[in-house]
Amino acid sequence: MTAPTRVAAPVLPDDLSVWPASTGRRPDGDLTVGGVPLATLAQRFGTPAYVLDESEVRSRCRTYRAAFPEVLYAAKAFLCRAMVRWVEEEGLGLDVCSAGELSLALSAGFPPERIVLHGNAKSPSDIETALTAGVGRIVVDSPAEIARIAALLGPDGRQDVLVRVVPGVAAGGHEKIRTGTDDQKFGLSITDGSAQHAVARVLGQPQLRLRGLHCHIGSQITEVEPYLLAVRRTVGLMARIRDTHRVTLTQFDLGGGHGVPYRPGDPALDLTALARRVREELTASCAAARLPVPRLTVEPGRAIAAPAGVALYRVLAVKRTARTLFVAVDGGMSDNPRPALYGARYAPRLIGRRPVADAVTATVVGRHCEAGDVLAADITLPGDVRPGDLLAVPVAGAYQASMASAYNLVGRPPVVAVDRGRARLLVRRETQEDLQSRDVGPR
Repeated sequence: MTAPTRVAAPVLPDDLSVWPASTGRRPDGDLTVGGVPLATLAQRFGTPAYVLDESEVRSRCRTYRAAFPEVLYAAKAFLCRAMVRWVEEEGLGLDVCSAGELSLALSAGFPPERIVLHGNAKSPSDIETALTAGVGRIVVDSPAEIARIAALLGPDGRQDVLVRVVPGVAAGGHEKIRTGTDDQKFGLSITDGSAQHAVARVLGQPQLRLRGLHCHIGSQITEVEPYLLAVRRTVGLMARIRDTHRVTLTQFDLGGGHGVPYRPGDPALDLTALARRVREELTASCAAARLPVPRLTVEPGRAIAAPAGVALYRVLAVKRTARTLFVAVDGGMSDNPRPALYGARYAPRLIGRRPVADAVTATVVGRHCEAGDVLAADITLPGDVRPGDLLAVPVAGAYQASMASAYNLVGRPPVVAVDRGRARLLVRRETQEDLQSRDVGPR
């Protein structure tokens, strides 16, 4: 049997650049986040578990507030009542995609006028909940929604709306998260005239007040240029709307999708450069079209939540095959489906003890009955990794808890907040009693 491939370096890499800014090293080999040892959190709350650094979330909210006129936190990345409160206290609005996200935000006291509802297929319940709550704006994503919103409003109702347009810009880390190109489910195409037709229909409904346009070109974008192209094309449409309908739009929502590094050395979007160049492009494009500059809105989700999160796992088994060292943990695709969905790459790290062996190449896999249940392939771990060890995975704050499932009837992990040496439970672990309580069949 061939031994696992050894890396050239005699020691394990120790780059913490993608970890929360509060991360510290301990002499015993453990790490602290928010002043709390991760091994202590694993002992107290069990594994798997999500850890969220409150100070990192707040710091990133403030950075966005300083860079853009209006910022909406994209709730789909991760939402709980504490997150709602942090976002509100830092002065951000909220972007929700369902009645569920909206109801949770309202239950935490978030002001409805600072909430925007959008999504490519809003149910009548989604729309009715939004109208009843009095959300600030609804983003129209299809012709059918125009009549549906107007009908639910009734003859005397009024609602501010944006129309989501597709500017024909390809951007994003994977084809499954590129949403700015034609012939996909999101938005209304500028190229084929669908966007212009939707605008005309909205303007024909007296209950709907068209305030502006919305576009979202993809996710995990690390370059500025695609955003600039989206600005130019969307401003061009604004000019045509003015010329055709004598309506000047006052809002432009450029969406989010701002990329973050998941592993040391990964590219990241330069937020300062993005803000400066988008504002410059918007000003120049509007001047060329003789339009007033609309209020600019962005919708970061991943860029706020992901770098603030760490996932904790315990090793259950170590298996050596002819070519691979498999390290199986007590979680997997039920708590992080991103690697299976679109090839997301992570950098797990051994915590809680100091290794004594050289580094080897390993693949971290989950406990679920799928060959694709791989959390991190071809990564570096100590050669003496063994059952009972703890692994920590940084950049775990977005699209993990929010996309988690109960596959194999394994309950979803808890979410724990850390800040200034204290830890507190935000979302408890899903239990077998929780899962079985939904089953109302014969007993």
